[in-house]
Amino acid sequence: MQLDTDRTALIVIDMQNAFCHPSGSRAKLGKDASMCIAAVPACRQLVDAAHAAGVPVIYTRIVYRPDYRDRGIMPHEIRPVLKDAASCVVGTWDADLVAEFVPGADDFVVDKNRPSAFFNAGTDTILRNLDVRTVVVCGVTTSMCVESTVRDAGHRDYRTFVVSDATGELDRKRHDAALVSMGYFFAHVVTVNDIVKAWAR
Repeated sequence: MQLDTDRTALIVIDMQNAFCHPSGSRAKLGKDASMCIAAVPACRQLVDAAHAAGVPVIYTRIVYRPDYRDRGIMPHEIRPVLKDAASCVVGTWDADLVAEFVPGADDFVVDKNRPSAFFNAGTDTILRNLDVRTVVVCGVTTSMCVESTVRDAGHRDYRTFVVSDATGELDRKRHDAALVSMGYFFAHVVTVNDIVKAWAR
């Protein structure tokens, strides 16, 4: 495992009120948001460590038009209830990053309407302009937007690290299965302490 600050970026996935606040749309739909909420301080620790080490930080947000016509066919068919809850509608509090994350002047914010941060979102362009070859990924949810991003990063030959205790899911079984899947072929599975110690060096 090779982990340092050289040519490295931190990608913070979808730490939004929708997922990470007890009044967010997912909690209102009866989902257990406790794991996502618990990931907030861990992700904050990683952001602070990245800033201290000079590692670029990219925040992503999943956002949709109010009419959800940009969301895609399958989500409409499989999870139509999200539209009814106005989950992650652009410009709303639900779509905002939680209060713990206020992007700095040198940070990047990427909006997307698909799970992967690499799908029509400009993330790959940002990373290549920064000459990044290694990405550290944290955020929510583990089995959806985190795993989609990690797989796409691996497909693009980025050395990829996913931070197990700085990710969160609405279901523990999906969280655990996603980490196993990512660690099998697409990423090194590490902890916050692993990253903080490596970057402190």
